Amino acid sequence: MLERQFVTVTAAQDGLRLDRALGELFPAHSRSALARLVEEEHVRLDGRTAKKPSQRVESGQGIEIDFPDAASATVEAQELPLHILHEDDDLIVIDKPAGLVVHPAAGHRDQTLVNALLFTVKDLSGIGGEIRPGIVHRLDKDTSGVMVIAKNDEAHRKLTAAWGTDAVKKEYLALVYGTPSTDRGTIDAAIGRDPRDRKRMAVVAHGRRAITEYEVAQRLRYVSLLRCTLRTGRTHQIRVHLKHIGHPIVGDPVYSGPQWRGIPEKRVQRAIARMERQALHAVRLTFPHPATGETMTMEAALPHDFASLLDELSSSQNR
Repeated sequence: MLERQFVTVTAAQDGLRLDRALGELFPAHSRSALARLVEEEHVRLDGRTAKKPSQRVESGQGIEIDFPDAASATVEAQELPLHILHEDDDLIVIDKPAGLVVHPAAGHRDQTLVNALLFTVKDLSGIGGEIRPGIVHRLDKDTSGVMVIAKNDEAHRKLTAAWGTDAVKKEYLALVYGTPSTDRGTIDAAIGRDPRDRKRMAVVAHGRRAITEYEVAQRLRYVSLLRCTLRTGRTHQIRVHLKHIGHPIVGDPVYSGPQWRGIPEKRVQRAIARMERQALHAVRLTFPHPATGETMTMEAALPHDFASLLDELSSSQNR
């Protein structure tokens, strides 16, 4: 259930950013929480869905905002299987499976990674709040691979501070349609909300700068395996960038669709059609340990669905 409230922008908020104005109009809520409501399209200005927290408001504008009910903010510990790669007093590193949502949100109130962490880890950083305790970074629901979670506030602060620097290296494996014209490349293209569909991201002129480096790890007939390194961390970055250069990720329901239908070999068609999620895996994560400063590199093997698809496509090529 959602609680809907209406307010009017006063002269005191005229010209302010939307998230700041909301903070003044709804002082019981944090500015970051209000900004998330904007991003999740729960805020309307004069009847139109607000586009971003940074847009400016004008005196006299009507604001309509939907707040999740209080019960939805309570996250219960749930016993769910977790593949733990490393754990110490400051952090826990897991191999997240595809299909697992990181934290509760609309449509996914439980059975998330946070629910599992609350059951498995007794002391989690509180910086992320009740919904995101210990969460330093996220992976999309259907992206698998390495994730690090802070177990105390000091570790959370240090990991978050390192995340936007060269001290952190995020490497992914992606199976894409076609083959890039060069073995290595850098995609430097700004990403923002798709103006035609606010639930999607796209390369747009006035988006936030996004940089992805890639190299071809394996060439197959009709598809290629790419190793991608993120230099920035935008929403859906690899998925959007690879689509932008004409090589969308196999199995991506948002940015590629059933392109396997255009492949002339039925065996390959069937193999790709069985992939029920985007073939994207966070294979390696390098970061400084928040307590010791030691450089840690954690790896996660390809999950069964991804590895099986690669094996089948490789054997098909050799026929």
